Amino acid sequence: MEIQVLKSKLHCVTITQAELDYIGSVTIDEDLMEAANLIENEQVHVLDKNNGERFITYVLKGQRGSGTICLNGPAALKVKVGDVILIISYAMMDFEKAKTFKPWIVFPDTATNKLKK
Repeated sequence: MEIQVLKSKLHCVTITQAELDYIGSVTIDEDLMEAANLIENEQVHVLDKNNGERFITYVLKGQRGSGTICLNGPAALKVKVGDVILIISYAMMDFEKAKTFKPWIVFPDTATNKLKK
């Protein structure tokens, strides 16, 4: 049996941009992507702590070290710049392996979206 489990989580990053006139996705600083083990085009769930919105989109690679978190396309209508969000991905795996799997959970500095040192 396989089950779906938490794979990656960026906990509390701040939206720096919202671009409606784009095809869709969330652009994430490449440093944050690597820390959370996210890859370009990976499906993610976005949860907005300010307004309770929850939606699914996919990842685009943002400029490394920029702190960019940009919601693109229709998702831009569900958020505001300055909102704090969680970005989560899931993976399917064998039930027994899931019992010992450790997800990548990253707690960046919410003010800058940079990795804490």
